[in-house]
Amino acid sequence: MAKTVLGIIGGSGVYDIEGLANPRWERVASPWGEPSDALLMGTLHGVDMVFLPRHGRGHVHSPSTIDYRANIDALKRAGVTDIISVSACGSLREELPPGTFVLADQFIDRTFAREKSFFGKGFVAHVSMAHPVCPRLLGALDEAAREARIPSSRGGTYLAMEGPQFSTLAESNLYRAWGCDVIGMTAMPEAKLAREAEIPYAIVAMVTDYDCWHPDHDHVTVDQVIRVLVSNADRARALISKVVPKLGPNRTPSPLGIEKVLDTALITAPEKRDPELFAKLDAVAGRVLKKT
Repeated sequence: MAKTVLGIIGGSGVYDIEGLANPRWERVASPWGEPSDALLMGTLHGVDMVFLPRHGRGHVHSPSTIDYRANIDALKRAGVTDIISVSACGSLREELPPGTFVLADQFIDRTFAREKSFFGKGFVAHVSMAHPVCPRLLGALDEAAREARIPSSRGGTYLAMEGPQFSTLAESNLYRAWGCDVIGMTAMPEAKLAREAEIPYAIVAMVTDYDCWHPDHDHVTVDQVIRVLVSNADRARALISKVVPKLGPNRTPSPLGIEKVLDTALITAPEKRDPELFAKLDAVAGRVLKKT
């Protein structure tokens, strides 16, 4: 039976979890660049865990300077089978106040300055992103949030903006008109790359503020965000502690078949594939490349 190795991508307050056994930091090299930081590995409730500080310890990376490809590749090389992303966001809905954890299941990608695929010229692949979040992970997070009595909302659309500046009022109102629920800066291309790496993904979007559309929040400041973010960190740790036993050490495949998405995604003829790009894909696409 396959073993669960749960990857958590988040901030420093998330991985400081009581009960994490045999914690150790390990650097994992990636041909795609430099991951945000070393990986913290350990075991919680009998489940192997790998934590990645998305912005690096001390928050040294902006959303645009994170090497998302290197991060996902490093997690894949570390054996991660499932990813839960924990990140701060702004609310676009009155009914989603600061402190709410939104378990988003859809994304709109408005980023423009980031590498969004492991594939490209010389080796083309197209994966489906119709349902970007794994329902198995989403269901486990929903149950865990309710058990931990964390204010949460299952489902919703996350608008990923480039940043690092916050929205203009016109942008904020536009995204509300589109039906978006929360806005953040890091879920894309993270979710897209996880899908290409055949790793089921789910996100916990922790609301830190109303975006500037709200009459009482027209000037979002870093101080405001940090105050709520710190208070959210305790609940994020509680959520992770609750969700780990629900996933368990013995892994259940995603009902979406994410673990085999590359079976029908590769389009470049084998004899035309760029050997340099082929070599860099040894971890991300190794399962299917071994067959060709």
